Amino acid sequence: MSAGAELLGVGMMTPVGVTAPSTAAAIRAGIIRTRETPLLDLRFRPYIGAFVPEEYLPVPGLPAARGLAVREQRMLRLALPALKEAAEGLDRPVPLMLGLPEGGTAGKHEPVVPFLKALSHASGVALDMERSRCFPKGRAAGLLALDAAVRLLDEGRVPAVLVGGVDSLLDPMTLAALEGDGRIRQHGPVDGLIPGEGGVFLWLGRAGSGKRLSRRPLARIVATATGIEPGHRYSKEPYLGEGLAEACRLLLASVPAGLSSVRCVYAGFNGERFWAKEWGVAFLRSRERFVESYEIKHPAENVGDPGAAYGPLMVGVAALGLRKGYCQGPVLVWCSSDHEARGAALLHQEAPEG
Repeated sequence: MSAGAELLGVGMMTPVGVTAPSTAAAIRAGIIRTRETPLLDLRFRPYIGAFVPEEYLPVPGLPAARGLAVREQRMLRLALPALKEAAEGLDRPVPLMLGLPEGGTAGKHEPVVPFLKALSHASGVALDMERSRCFPKGRAAGLLALDAAVRLLDEGRVPAVLVGGVDSLLDPMTLAALEGDGRIRQHGPVDGLIPGEGGVFLWLGRAGSGKRLSRRPLARIVATATGIEPGHRYSKEPYLGEGLAEACRLLLASVPAGLSSVRCVYAGFNGERFWAKEWGVAFLRSRERFVESYEIKHPAENVGDPGAAYGPLMVGVAALGLRKGYCQGPVLVWCSSDHEARGAALLHQEAPEG
């Protein structure tokens, strides 16, 4: 658990937008972009998913991508524009806390992986590689990365840090595994996910950074927390929803006195009913910290399941909503991975209340 940071910049590449503002506007407008892909399912029918059209991505075959797996090459192309957008105005090397898919080849090389080096080289964004870390934890990975980033800022070890999440389910082996588990919605159960992808990055600074840089913060990261779910989707333990409930309890217990009750929730739903039970447990155990008619949003209905990019995407969209006034804070954001990782964050307007 940790608390306190200013969100100074956001960058996104998603199926509904090639920048953070365009993505947030598309999600607010309810735009959904799903299409058939060239990949065929186990019954030789095209997979349907929410993916970024090729013409909006950097050209394939980037020199920095040599040696990366095919899925990682796609992820690199998604990440580059988003990282450049988020880091615009940074004038010094900063650490990057990066969320990545569970179980991928990238995850076997902590703390600095070949993917991270390729991203720094291809983007031209100077990174403090010694302090940078990767979190190969899937859907909750970006919020785990956010938690680690805020800890760095709290400890005074760095003045600024980048947080990211990048993933793509446009991968034959990944899609086949999900289909084999009966988890993909098209041509199958209504209780299923729509495969997606995305690259999202956040620029965080210590309290007061915006004023020093003459840059108005988008929002404050009031608190972050993580949890572990013993009874996760692939565990033999009973599924009780303990991990997310504990993360939310820790999160809300750490907020400053006088902060109003949560008015909006960005939920890590992805189309599978599995996660509704988990949120129900978490909400009921902390319901006194929410206004009676809180608003709940789940952008996966617009962008599909973007995997490790989901947490940063929701943080960024919520922050832009707070900045423009169409989202009322405090805002709670949460994500759960297929395995044990759980993460949560609380955002509010950049100026403290009374």
